[in-house]
Amino acid sequence: MARQLAIALAVPTKAAWQTELNSQLYRESEIVSLLLRATSWAPDPELLFQLPAWEAAWLPRPADGVADRAQAFIIDMAALGHALHAVIRPAALLPESAISLDPFALALRKIEFESSRLMQAQIMFLKSPELLPFRSAVSTAVEGRHAQVRKLWEDMLSSIGVESRKDR
Repeated sequence: MARQLAIALAVPTKAAWQTELNSQLYRESEIVSLLLRATSWAPDPELLFQLPAWEAAWLPRPADGVADRAQAFIIDMAALGHALHAVIRPAALLPESAISLDPFALALRKIEFESSRLMQAQIMFLKSPELLPFRSAVSTAVEGRHAQVRKLWEDMLSSIGVESRKDR
């Protein structure tokens, strides 16, 4: 998401949401920084099989029915961001026995907190009066991105042996 926001900010636009995009870029960067500092990574060749699907998720899908291409892409980006922060809840994966002051556990809980703040901003934009004429296109974009991210997240969890709610 940080990569998408960085690209969007480089494109000149008159959108009033430009300031919020900047703020979200720095929050997303903070999330990446938290994970990098609180974890150690080991190569996992099996993840290469999931790479194409995850990378395809980042491809822009401009909202249908919106003539202004820049606005259509920003709607899609907000919908994708909302889906990512609503569906992917990493702190829920922590075992009950996790030490509360463990750096990794703290990072995941901080990500959950930041996710809720980011979702509020995305909802404010997606429900803004500026987008009222495109309400149907916005709803379709949000629903599509939620379904896409939910499937990717459930597939990833399944690959590491975590059963989804629908499997219970």
